[in-house]
Amino acid sequence: MGGDALGLSHLPLARGTDPPAPADPSLGGDERFKKPNLPPILPPMSKTTPATLALSKAGIAFDLHPYAYDPDAPRVGLQAAEALGWAPEQVFKTLMTLVDLKPVCVIIPSDAEVSMKKLAAAHQSKSAQMMKPADAERLTGYKVGGVSPFGQRKPVPTYLDESAILFDRILINAGQRGLLLEIAPRDAASACGAIMMDLKA
Repeated sequence: MGGDALGLSHLPLARGTDPPAPADPSLGGDERFKKPNLPPILPPMSKTTPATLALSKAGIAFDLHPYAYDPDAPRVGLQAAEALGWAPEQVFKTLMTLVDLKPVCVIIPSDAEVSMKKLAAAHQSKSAQMMKPADAERLTGYKVGGVSPFGQRKPVPTYLDESAILFDRILINAGQRGLLLEIAPRDAASACGAIMMDLKA
């Protein structure tokens, strides 16, 4: 039953009791009820992908790093690097390309672009281009934004930019949007049969 119904609303406050302080409008509301600044909630995801299965089967050590994937990010690799607090040059993106219309996988730092001229020259070919997203998904079995060089449906020639060797560990997509794996560069090259060379434009 409320205080007014009991006829107590006109009674003075007990001695030593102060009325509640009004909210400071400059703070945008009552600070007592402001929500804490919490990290983003990650959507549930499987930690097992064809990529992680392939690495585990090969006995190659790796660590998983989930993050909040942003599908609207202009550059997914850079968004991943920022979300995880890693240097962009240490986070590698996986690109599916066509060299003389044949599929080739390229692993390159997230802050770099692949030189199609260098890629074509590596195959002693005349032309190289990016593969269409739908074709890349069909060939690899992964969704764009979650393409990994490991555990693809069909092995294809693969190149890893030689700058990877500058680091003890690098991050590469683990086969799912919002999930990267940390791995030693030489282990990464060994796992997918990659040739190391300068690929940056």
